[in-house]
Amino acid sequence: MTAASLTWTRRRDSVSRFWRAYRTHRAGLYGLVGLALIALIAVAAPLLVGDDVQSVTNAPGSALEPPSGEFPLGTDQFGRSLLGLLVWGARISLTVGLLAAALSVAIGTLVGIIAGHYGGWFSTVVMRITDWFLVMPTLVLAIVLATVMSRSVWTVVLAIGVTSWPTTARLVRAQTIAVESRPYIERARALGGGHGHIMTRHVLPNVMPLVLAQTTLGISTAILTEATLAFLGLGDPTVVSWGGMLQDAREAGAVSSGHWWYLAPPGIAIALVALAFTLCGRAIEAVLNPKLGVAR
Repeated sequence: MTAASLTWTRRRDSVSRFWRAYRTHRAGLYGLVGLALIALIAVAAPLLVGDDVQSVTNAPGSALEPPSGEFPLGTDQFGRSLLGLLVWGARISLTVGLLAAALSVAIGTLVGIIAGHYGGWFSTVVMRITDWFLVMPTLVLAIVLATVMSRSVWTVVLAIGVTSWPTTARLVRAQTIAVESRPYIERARALGGGHGHIMTRHVLPNVMPLVLAQTTLGISTAILTEATLAFLGLGDPTVVSWGGMLQDAREAGAVSSGHWWYLAPPGIAIALVALAFTLCGRAIEAVLNPKLGVAR
């Protein structure tokens, strides 16, 4: 057996062990099934509702129709089907959540590993900067960035990603310090391993379980932040998202006029997706760190 095949065998065994442990967490399975269904609906949105669901001029109904057989969730102020908008909006909300969480975790992991590896005054300076970002309200910083930059999906992703990394950085730094105190790191240094070799070949694989769990938990936060920015009118006005639907409902006076069907669907969708990601994140965290004792 070659070294490459042995490596792949070990990886398959590791994945199999992880899945067997994950299956024992019922809440995690519920969250995973829910996310799979929502992701499938989002991917198949063009087939399910078509590209013209966003059209204002060709809206099939009249303004603010209540739920009916033709429109199960009613219509918006332009006469568009809210069910179609909800399905189409899942694409943007999930995409922004995934990309923003990935960017945030990538920045936090890089900062945490570098600060934990080098230590000394450099680590102190980096951690003080991290603490400044940590005590500043993330939403306020994201609003500032989204305000001064052009209104687009990428602006929202950037605004969320560059303001929500400090928690990951502190967790990864602590894990890096713990990993580098182990004897095999000293042996790697004695054998001539440089900084890059130690950080990428020894430290990064050991912090990846923590990074994975943090990514899963961060996606739900990113989706909620995106919805908040869109609700405040700082999202991309050319695309449909769940937060944008709430913003449109507010502008249409759905709260004061009692048009509950305009507010409830996107709000419930945001809550369900955030809950599903949280359940998955807690299950992953429990599998990777059984000492947490997370309930099944």
